[in-house]
Amino acid sequence: MRSVLATLLIAAAIGAPSQAHQIETALGYLEGELELKSEFSNGKPATGAVIRLLNDDGSPGPELGRTDTNGLLRLDLSDVKDGRHELQVDGGPGHRDYLEIPVSSGRVRIDEVVQGPFIMAMVGLLVSVRRRRI
Repeated sequence: MRSVLATLLIAAAIGAPSQAHQIETALGYLEGELELKSEFSNGKPATGAVIRLLNDDGSPGPELGRTDTNGLLRLDLSDVKDGRHELQVDGGPGHRDYLEIPVSSGRVRIDEVVQGPFIMAMVGLLVSVRRRRI
């Protein structure tokens, strides 16, 4: 029974992206302002996606804004404390992207942004489940 449940969980985790378009997010500075651009894997903009920081425990934190019809949002992080933060792009169920952003004096160090740490944690969890089964 446990092996069937583990197989179903793994199949659901692997199959979910094929049923929904993944979100891809890019960050960059344009005229001194941090701009976030988010789109689905099919190239369509992620209109109305909620952009938020996650709390240290992984729960939703403050909402920073929503993307416009072009999937764009200009971000002001001047009130964000220095350090590494998890940024979530939430386009609805099955449509999320996660970025680990290093902030220093209200600016993101673009060359140190890591995409998808949440996904890596899920992969680690699946590997852990598989190891326990053996």
